[in-house]
Amino acid sequence: MAASTLAAAFGVQSKANKDRDFSTGKPVHFIIAGIVFTALFVVTIITVVNLVLS
Repeated sequence: MAASTLAAAFGVQSKANKDRDFSTGKPVHFIIAGIVFTALFVVTIITVVNLVLS
């Protein structure tokens, strides 16, 4: 799940993996994983910017 979410976020997921995910995974799991990834990404960017500026 995590690898699929990361690959999809960066646009490098293969068609075979995408097809596998859509045939076996539940949409709600991918939606939750995407929201969690996005939140962590934003928090990481904010933290790095604050460290650089201080």
